[in-house]
Amino acid sequence: MKQLMAANWKMNKNWSEAEETASALADAVRGRLPEDREVLIFPPFTALKAVADAVQGEPGIAVGAQDFYPAENGAFTGEISPGMLTDLGVGYALTGHSERRHVLEEDDSFVGAKTAFGLGHDLRIVLCIGETLDQRRSEQVESVLSRQLEAGLAELPADISGESLVVAYEPVWAIGTGEVAGSAEIEAAHGFVRKKLQEMISPIASEIRILYGGSVKPDNAGAIMALDNVDGVLVGGASLTAESFSKIVLA
Repeated sequence: MKQLMAANWKMNKNWSEAEETASALADAVRGRLPEDREVLIFPPFTALKAVADAVQGEPGIAVGAQDFYPAENGAFTGEISPGMLTDLGVGYALTGHSERRHVLEEDDSFVGAKTAFGLGHDLRIVLCIGETLDQRRSEQVESVLSRQLEAGLAELPADISGESLVVAYEPVWAIGTGEVAGSAEIEAAHGFVRKKLQEMISPIASEIRILYGGSVKPDNAGAIMALDNVDGVLVGGASLTAESFSKIVLA
């Protein structure tokens, strides 16, 4: 199982900025990327083609979309289908990111529908889950993660492989705040996720990578990656420069 080092650029970078950053990242890790690691970049929609072209042919670097709509085509103004993404050379997509859940009010069932549809239409999916600070304080972490996993994986295609699905644990209170979950908190959450996956989809549970996201930076990435059941990281702000993200990738 290769560790997955993912960069979520969110609503940042125009075409030229994205192309420059992706090219600089490829230069920074070329020949230095460990054989057991992969790099994944999630640019905004407008920069997907630029980034895909910039990293084309680079071993170990893939491109993903931050979102998509669960339909092949139709009257869905402003939306993007999986087929439109794969046509650009995009192989991955995010579902369930906390900003989609809490800012754009996507509910658990819609996240599940997108996850299943994407997996059924040639995309590898990174399903994001995580609790708010209030939920952690009220000791609801496991119930929240359980609910999000059950809904997010409710309609999985029968023939999916473990490598096509990734789960990213991102405590909402740690995203973009500078706060990082402690080692014990991360290990507990990731251990629970692994156990839940084994209960739900045991044949492929051990093959599914579990990422940690939430204020990951070059100075803490190595320690996070060393924890049990951490198979990679999903990085926001610290992925916006090639210098910073390459340090995380190579940590």
